[in-house]
Amino acid sequence: MSDNTPTTPPQETTTRQRLHLVMGGRVKDPRSVEFQDPESIHVVGVFSSYELAEEAWRSNAQRTVDDAEMKYVIVHIHKLLEPTA
Repeated sequence: MSDNTPTTPPQETTTRQRLHLVMGGRVKDPRSVEFQDPESIHVVGVFSSYELAEEAWRSNAQRTVDDAEMKYVIVHIHKLLEPTA
C-alpha cells in the first residue's frame, strides 16, 4: 500500500553569506570617516563573519591607537549588495 500524502519540499537551511570589509586610513577629522586620501586606504581584507572582521579591525586599530588621524572601520558589504536582506 502506498502513501499518497503530499510531500513538502525541504526547507532551505543555508544562511545568507555575510561579507565584511575591514579598511582604514587617515581621516580628515577623527570624529568622521571622511578619508584624507581615499586612494591610499589600507584594505585589510574581506571576511565571512563579523567576528573575524572585528578581530582584524581590532588588531589594526590597536597598532595605530596613538595616531588620532588613523581610523579603521568595518563595512557590511552584504548590506550594500542586498539592502533589503
